[in-house]
Amino acid sequence: MSRVMMCMLLLAIYPVSAFSHQVADSDADSGAKKPPHIIFFLVDDLGWQDTALRLHSEGPEFQPSYRTPHLQRLAREGMVFTDAYASSPVCTPTRTSVMTGRSPQANDITYWILKKDQDTGGARGGTQPPVWNMNGLQPGDVTLPQLLREQGYTTIHAGKAHLGAHGTKGSNPENLGFDVNIGGHASGAPSDYRGSRNYAKDPENPGARVWDVPGLEKYHGKEVYLTEALALESAAAIYNACHHDRPFFLHFAPYAVHTPIIANDRHLDDYEGLPKVEAAYATMIESVDHALGVLLESLGQLGILDETLIVFTSDNGGLAAHGRAGKAHVQNHPLASGKGSALEGGTRIPLVFRWPGMIEAGTRCEIPVISHDHFPTLLKVAGAACPQEHLEKVEGVDLVPLLTGQVPAKEWRERALYWHMPHFWGPRGPGIQPFSSIRKGPWKLIYYHHPEPRRVLYHLGKDIGEKHDRAADESEKMEELSADLGRHLREIGASLPSRNGQMIPWPDALKKQTKTKLKALEDDEQKKSER
Repeated sequence: MSRVMMCMLLLAIYPVSAFSHQVADSDADSGAKKPPHIIFFLVDDLGWQDTALRLHSEGPEFQPSYRTPHLQRLAREGMVFTDAYASSPVCTPTRTSVMTGRSPQANDITYWILKKDQDTGGARGGTQPPVWNMNGLQPGDVTLPQLLREQGYTTIHAGKAHLGAHGTKGSNPENLGFDVNIGGHASGAPSDYRGSRNYAKDPENPGARVWDVPGLEKYHGKEVYLTEALALESAAAIYNACHHDRPFFLHFAPYAVHTPIIANDRHLDDYEGLPKVEAAYATMIESVDHALGVLLESLGQLGILDETLIVFTSDNGGLAAHGRAGKAHVQNHPLASGKGSALEGGTRIPLVFRWPGMIEAGTRCEIPVISHDHFPTLLKVAGAACPQEHLEKVEGVDLVPLLTGQVPAKEWRERALYWHMPHFWGPRGPGIQPFSSIRKGPWKLIYYHHPEPRRVLYHLGKDIGEKHDRAADESEKMEELSADLGRHLREIGASLPSRNGQMIPWPDALKKQTKTKLKALEDDEQKKSER
């Protein structure tokens, strides 16, 4: 279904002229400047350069084929961040950090969730991950949509939630502050993207499996791709919010481009020269961009496009360890590795803001920012309050001064960003192991928890591909960052893995290891990843 066809269908159901006049008349009567509408567009597993938007002079092999004109429009009309990061290299920790403004290690949600009290990770090679919050967010937790709703926003969730586990109340986004839930539950991926298969593993029995997408029965048996259905329903929810003269917060989180990699046949002709799996992946990216186009068209029809803040981003780095064409771990070039990894390919993500009248169009920002910054930023934009008790625990930083040029960028450059994922993600590969890390300025320290505790140090300004470990040559910088990282982990109450019943040392308590020993450990891990 094309974007035009989608909009025609919406216009047939929701007469825009009536809504737009009502909104305009209401604004004139009030005489007061209203807070902006907000769309937070959170793509799943979208790599740093998995779009036509260039963030570096080099890019992955298939990037020239990607078609994302609507995202490129956002970039022309807003601000692009080149050094934006996910709070975690896997999904649930990042998504819950956006909701709370706190890091995964502070939330104690350090891995992805599925079922109540079920640990989706596990021990490996004698290393045991610590106890963590396996159930995710629950009613009573302070969340972004809850606070926006208290400020008068209609709060809408569409697509992947993955915020609270199946078997708990947190599995339903409506229990976490959303007024409307479109297709969201506790699972982090769909069984299928095809409406013709009822978005289910078994089309004859939809909803029978934990990965089947709920609540989209009107599209069952139809040739409507999942991303398209979510865009249609989200546009309808926007129209409804405007009809009731309320600002809206749309958390649009398409399951795409997460596996299973299934082509949207409408776009396949655009990618005839690509390997089959990469052609399918490219159609998923284009489908996400078309969904963005549907939302932009809807806002334009309602006359509120320039009254809406739009944020476009991803929840972790792009998939590179498996399921893609060609050699593994190179799909995020020039970044190393991908989803699940401590390396840049696991955490560096696209980020674009569009906010007319507040953000200068066509600007780029190289300041490192992180996903939990969105919580205080969007609260500030909406004029929403946060309970003092929670506010004191928020680690994210309000980006509004940076977005609007109120604060010189140099004041942000030395801010430290931290990561902590003390779990084994399924595949093996570079940097895919339990770790804690810190980036401060151009320097990045990674503290690997397995197979033995060790530290590596990179200068990202000179080595974005993290090929040259500087730990032996820059021991003073390594110890400085180790102390900073160790202090953060202790202050936040983070837990480290254990070996043989003993918690591994804090990064600043680790005994120095010889360069030969470190090289041997790296070689051993590389051999395992190639098996």
